[in-house]
Parts: sequence; C-alpha cells; structure tokens
Amino acid sequence: MTSTDRVVVAVDAMGGDHAPAAVLEGVADALANDSDLEVIITGDANVVESFADSHTRCTAVVTTETILMDDHPASAVRTKKDSSIVVGARLVRDGVADAFFSAGSTGACMAAATLITGRIKGVSRPAIATVIPTSGPPVVLLDVGANADCKPENLLQFGKMGAAYAKIVLGVSEPRIALLNIGEESTKGSQLAIESHALMTESLTGFIGNVEGRDIPTGAADVIVTDGFTGNVALKLLEGVSKSLLGQVKDAMMATPFTKLAAATMRGPFAELKDRLDPDAYGGAPLLGINGVSIIGHGSSTGRAVSSAIRVSAQAVRGQLTQRIAETIAP
Repeated sequence: MTSTDRVVVAVDAMGGDHAPAAVLEGVADALANDSDLEVIITGDANVVESFADSHTRCTAVVTTETILMDDHPASAVRTKKDSSIVVGARLVRDGVADAFFSAGSTGACMAAATLITGRIKGVSRPAIATVIPTSGPPVVLLDVGANADCKPENLLQFGKMGAAYAKIVLGVSEPRIALLNIGEESTKGSQLAIESHALMTESLTGFIGNVEGRDIPTGAADVIVTDGFTGNVALKLLEGVSKSLLGQVKDAMMATPFTKLAAATMRGPFAELKDRLDPDAYGGAPLLGINGVSIIGHGSSTGRAVSSAIRVSAQAVRGQLTQRIAETIAP
C-alpha cells in the first residue's frame, strides 16, 4: 500500500443473520469514521453495486454465489469459487485487500482463510481468538473453536499470537499470558496442560502460569490460552451467563413500581455497563496465524459489530499484526 495509514478491507455483504442490511450499515459507519479506510464489498450485484456507487472509497466486487450456514465449509469453499467469502479471501491473498471480514459461516471463513489466503510460515495451526470484557481491561482468549485437539507446541504458538494481538489491538505493552487449567499448580490438569505449562515456562515471554475458569472475567491475565474445545465451551458459558444475568437484573428492576423508579435513576450507569460488556464493541474474532488479517463476525452481528470489526481490522493492519506474528513464530 502507498501509505501505512491507508487500509483496504474486503467485506462480505452476504454473511450473517442480518445481512445485507447490517453489513451495509456497518460499512457506512466505518467509512465515515476513518478517512484512510477503503472497502471492497463482495456480494450480489443488486446489493453491492448501488451501495458502492453512493459511498466514496467503496468498491463493489460482484459475486454470483453465497455459502450458506448449512453448507459443508471446506466443500463449499472448493466448489463455490465465486462466493462472497471465497472472493474476499482471494482479494487478501492477491494483495488487493489487506484484511477480510465476514459474519457468515465460521467454518467456511476458516477454510477460505486457510486454503486460499494461507498460513504464516511456521504457524502449525491458526487459532480463533476472542476479546472477553472483564471487570478491568479486556482479555484475549484463544483458541475458541478452530482446534479441538492440540499439542503443547500449538498452545505455545497460540500464546505468542495472542500476545501480538493484545499489543497491537488492545494496546497492552507487556501482555501477561496464562494457561487455562483446573488449578494454579504446574502439576494440575491433563497431560496436555502439564506439558504445555512446562513448555511455556521455558519458551514464552510473559507467561505467568495457570489460571482457572473463574479468573477469565477478572482480568487475571491479558491473554489466556487453551485448546479449541475447552475455549469454545468457556466462551459459550460466559456468553450464556452474561445474557442470563443481565436479563434477570432487568426483570428484577421492572418487578414493582418502586424498583422501576430505582431503575430509572440507574439508567445511565446500567447503560454504561451494558455498553462495556457488549461484544459488538470488539467487532469479531480474529483468525490468527493467517497470512493477512481475517476477522470472523458473530452470525447475529449488528451494524455496530460490523463497524467495530472493520475498525479492528484496520488497526491490526496498521499495527502490522501479520508481520509481528511471523517474527514471533520464526525459528
């Protein structure tokens, strides 16, 4: 690119429960808030061409296929070569775009990024990371679903990649990296946990040891590493508990005229809390280890989530995330 500030993000207009309306809303907001941002929007001609015509710094790339949520991810990527996801990944591979965002099929996004964009040299397995709001600074948790079965060397790489992301996107100068386990002692947990703890202690700068599940929401570490099976269970549990608690608080505050009055006086603080806990503010889950920035949005992504994802994508590109990861993984 001609400038370190100029960033081109490819965006899948067809992915997500609320597509294309929410995607277009998010793209418009991102463009309005970043004068050095350019967007290439991929999707159906009736959706992308009129939008691009009415927005500066936006280019339409028409695609004729869409990968559906119930399509087999790898097969769909191989057969639907003119889908909005595959074309977006190809734009990054060919250097036309710096980053790609989609709120479509997570499996298809992973397959396209791995098979088309390609992995960073030396990365054994890309990992999906997510940013968890806490009582303090947010935490990067990975892997949350890309790799159900892992080896210690995989978790070591996850720690390095997560630390790079925390530095560039969250602004943590010296990330504290922890291993998710059932106890703090180095001898606790599965064989994978024990061996990973030993390897990280020896080879990972910033490693502070084990943390337990209850430590995730407290900000006990800046980066928490685990295998994709455990990470996905932990993430879904946190999402479910957060949604349930917020719902119960709302029900309690609306139970009587007195509590409704009290709720009215607390509207400001409650709104601030809800905003701080809103995952839409962090934009999506980066697939780390790919040779180009790739952000996967939640299927229910709103316009705000799409805008945040594009903002995070641009921030990662400007911070040279791919190069930083390559440097940390290089032997």
